[in-house]
Amino acid sequence: MIFIKLLKESFLFAYHSVIVNKLRTFLSLFGITIGIFAIISVFTVLDWMESSIRENIASLGDNTVYIHKYPWGMNRDQPWWELIKRPVPNFREYEDLKKRVHSAEAMAFAIQTQVTVKYKNNSAENITFFSTTHDYQDIRSFEIEQGRYFSLFESRSGKNRAILGAELAEKLFENENPVGKVITIRGRKLLVSGVMKKEGMGGISDEGFDRIVMVPISFTRSMINLRSEYLNPMIIVKAKRNVSMIELQDDLTANLRAIRRLNPGEENDFSLNQASTIAQSMESIFSGINLGGWIIGGFSILVGGFGIANIMFVSVKERTNIIGIQKALGAKNNFILQQFLYESIILSLVGGLIGLIMVLAGTILINSLWDMNMYLTIGNVFLALFISGSIGVISGYAPAQSASRLDPVEAIGTTF
Repeated sequence: MIFIKLLKESFLFAYHSVIVNKLRTFLSLFGITIGIFAIISVFTVLDWMESSIRENIASLGDNTVYIHKYPWGMNRDQPWWELIKRPVPNFREYEDLKKRVHSAEAMAFAIQTQVTVKYKNNSAENITFFSTTHDYQDIRSFEIEQGRYFSLFESRSGKNRAILGAELAEKLFENENPVGKVITIRGRKLLVSGVMKKEGMGGISDEGFDRIVMVPISFTRSMINLRSEYLNPMIIVKAKRNVSMIELQDDLTANLRAIRRLNPGEENDFSLNQASTIAQSMESIFSGINLGGWIIGGFSILVGGFGIANIMFVSVKERTNIIGIQKALGAKNNFILQQFLYESIILSLVGGLIGLIMVLAGTILINSLWDMNMYLTIGNVFLALFISGSIGVISGYAPAQSASRLDPVEAIGTTF
């Protein structure tokens, strides 16, 4: 009971000092507030980025293989001058693989490039033109919010049909229903058959499915040469339910080598890529951003910690005679130490809380302005409070220790 009473009195002394000295309190809080705001802001944005990227990488499929000319990520077994000699996947190889590979549940051929899409007087530039075979809907999950997907007849006969991403539809048609309207791409007219549901960040390209126009590959063959390397042609293969990725890759490798007539001693002139490759290459990026957040916020918190320590030394000097009176009345060194230490911790925690409130307000504002799903996690809240409390203890201990060791006789006679 005596310990609890002393603890309560120490806390009340500290609280009173913080309330009375408002300017000093503000100056002490400022550094910690900025530091916590910097660190937690970076971590909050990083969490959102990582979550969004991982979700969209997952949408590529963990049971899906992408046959490309080039390997994804940084793991390249061959030098670049060898890689550029490789042929790109083509439509004939796709048709042959579809007949030969029995471990695949679905297979699609696709190309992509950047185009300008027009509707009446409206136009949208740098839109991803994604053209694919009919089976793509069985490989990559996406939702059609308005209209429908291509029919099998439309895909095979090369009808001039298009499916728009949500952001593209909003830009071109504003409040008008896009389904049934005619858009123009490179002088060719296409009828809009559907509009995708908004996905957010990521997807097939940097802009994702929100800024995409999807067209049947049979129609695209009449527009452009599908063998062009600039179209980034690819063959996308989804494994059957009980087939492992190793088994699918072995099946694809053996059959594609046979189709391209590669000798046993020759290197593969194609790459089998998976979404996991992107995830692995992103780990170093996330780690770098994380480190950057600690460095940026660390300097701010360091300055804030020195600020609190300096203010606490001033507070000790200012209240030296009061400390002497307390000691003369029987106050123990531990009581004096706790009194100043709690004041330092309170200052630091309040600064941290203000920083968290600023981050929370920032996420609410960003979400309302740009329709994002950014939020402050419980883990980041506890991290901020832990950092704040630790800085309070570290910054306040030296001033508190010096106060607790003051001689009561000398302290009573001291004037500030």
